[in-house]
Amino acid sequence: MNSPGIFTPRNRSELLDRQLSVLGIVCRTLTRSLDLNASLDELLKVLHMEGGMKHGLVALMDPELGELCVSAVHSSSEMVQQAKNAVRYRRGEGIIGSILQSGHPVVLRKLSSEPKFLDRLALYDWESPFIGVPLKDQSGEVIGVLSAQPASELEEFLSDESRFMEMVANLVVQAVRLLAQVQTQQRNITDERDELRRAVRGKFGFDNLMVGHTTGMKQVFDQIRRVAKWDTTVLIRGESGTGKELVASAIHYNSPKAHNSFVKLNCAALPENLLESELFGHEKGAFTGAVKMRQGRFEQADGGTLFLDEIGEISPLFQAKLLRVLQEGEFERVGGNKTIRVNVRIVAATNRNLEQEVREGNFREDLYYRLNIMPINLPALRERKADIPELCGFLLDKLSKNQGRKLSITDAAIRILMGHGWPGNVRELENVLERAAIMTEDGEIDPSALSLQGLDMPRPSAPASSFSAAPVSMPADPGHTLDDPELDERERVIAALEQAGWVQAKAARLLNMTPRQIAYRIQTMNIDVKKI
Repeated sequence: MNSPGIFTPRNRSELLDRQLSVLGIVCRTLTRSLDLNASLDELLKVLHMEGGMKHGLVALMDPELGELCVSAVHSSSEMVQQAKNAVRYRRGEGIIGSILQSGHPVVLRKLSSEPKFLDRLALYDWESPFIGVPLKDQSGEVIGVLSAQPASELEEFLSDESRFMEMVANLVVQAVRLLAQVQTQQRNITDERDELRRAVRGKFGFDNLMVGHTTGMKQVFDQIRRVAKWDTTVLIRGESGTGKELVASAIHYNSPKAHNSFVKLNCAALPENLLESELFGHEKGAFTGAVKMRQGRFEQADGGTLFLDEIGEISPLFQAKLLRVLQEGEFERVGGNKTIRVNVRIVAATNRNLEQEVREGNFREDLYYRLNIMPINLPALRERKADIPELCGFLLDKLSKNQGRKLSITDAAIRILMGHGWPGNVRELENVLERAAIMTEDGEIDPSALSLQGLDMPRPSAPASSFSAAPVSMPADPGHTLDDPELDERERVIAALEQAGWVQAKAARLLNMTPRQIAYRIQTMNIDVKKI
């Protein structure tokens, strides 16, 4: 007896009409979801309820096992649903395995007539017909099997039912192929995303950030590590060139918000009227040139981190507008009246003395306390000169990758760098090393390749390595003057020092040099000045 609600045809015309209708439903079903197993489950339900095909089953090839695995089966039995995951068919094993091996459909008037039938799921009606068809890809290779039992027991319908099942099988193959492509693309996107995340975490990870071993930097690293895991507002303080943006990046990419946006804005780069639009966004027609609605940086950073550099440069009027967002997490776009709420972590940075700015009335006291929840003070490079050798190694590694060659630096060059005042901090050090790398041919940076800020230092006529390792003082020939063209540069410096009584400032004036320039030449030319 047929189950209630299952379609059973009365004649061939009715059967074909119904099959055509079911094919349309099958197409929509297979394109509705990106979950293959869910789509197959829904397909078998449609075949059962609309097409009169009971006990539907789909088995797909597992390339690693080389066997068919049951992917979907239509049954109300919980035991059958649980048991399907363990059912496998090898080539030639049972009816399903025979279809896999031969690549041809199997149509049985009565299932009990086939001795090879295994009935591993205890699902089928042995007295009903059975139809199984192969799922073939474009190359003709069998990738699975679709089977079901027609509700009608009339033998005259079996050939039509078999052709119908083959058409459904073709649709299943297309769906499997398309879903496999989508899943491959999704895996590739996921892999690429994970790779980018690893690269970003590597770039801004603590291992790359923690360059330096001085007490001040160790304290900074500890603060960054502790604050990164919380949503606390951070105020990074330090001179220009100390690495405030790098610290902000490290905080974000090592925080729970790392998978969301990290948005940056230099508050000193825009006038106040544009700064408001840039941070809060604007509605269409809010001002001349506002031809469409635009999201501001706060909206772009929703769920992530907003880095406000040079926060001390904003005007008192705009400070009041910013304070509301920091306190309430809400604002309106320029020209709009809709209140927008955001969840944004604020990391601000400044090189100004905010306490002095508050006392002078240039910076709001309430905004100062709202920002200064977790201050991180970056020491100037001149306060951590012991870190210069390690910083040089780190920066030269980065330059080596950019230039595609190995770069190194001599101890003599390191000593010169450690003697510099570094008003431009780490940024200045990086620039000096990049200039020096450009000027060296063999990749080794020695004192002759260095050019410190504000000085125009020509390279000596001979490299420092050509001079004797021991400091030597060679008196100039008393018969020569400082302008004598026969004197090389080293002899001219020695002559000037002797004429000035070995007072470097006087010798520099004689040679039209600065004291720093002559000190550089004394060191690079290995001139012994201890005799004074």
